[in-house]
Amino acid sequence: MQARDIRPHEILLPVNGAFIAATFVAALLINLLPWSGAWLYIKPDFVALVVLYWCIQQPRKVGFMSAWLLGILMDVAEGSLFGQHALAYSVLAFAGIVLHRRVLRFTMGSQMLHVLVLLVTNDAIVVAVRMLAGAGFPGVTYFLGSPVATLMWPAITFLFKLPQRPTPDPDHV
Repeated sequence: MQARDIRPHEILLPVNGAFIAATFVAALLINLLPWSGAWLYIKPDFVALVVLYWCIQQPRKVGFMSAWLLGILMDVAEGSLFGQHALAYSVLAFAGIVLHRRVLRFTMGSQMLHVLVLLVTNDAIVVAVRMLAGAGFPGVTYFLGSPVATLMWPAITFLFKLPQRPTPDPDHV
């Protein structure tokens, strides 16, 4: 192994379950904001992004049950077909849990490519369920939220790790 292959790794504090729950509530509330105009076309699915983040970062704490319950809440809140988001988020959680070790070993750019594929798959599942129920295809613009969410991945990673970073020791030089 060459010296350039070794990346420094942070030692983080354990994540607080209340913080995880707060991020889910915040994502749910942001998803439920009254988006309109051009913003509606590029609005990412914040709940899917946060579910994917926690399934990759903390697969032992966040999993199928969290994803499924958040999906049911999204279905009820949007008045959409019952179970479409629950199914999509459950598949997203499965993929995040299965791929978490792989994704964490990559650079941020490579992580973003994985995240993009997973979020587009999530959107495709939602659209497929809607179409199976008789709705029409919403158009390609429906999928614009996934690249926007992917661009948010580095910021989400930075912000969600802030409470886990230990405070610097003032006595340590």
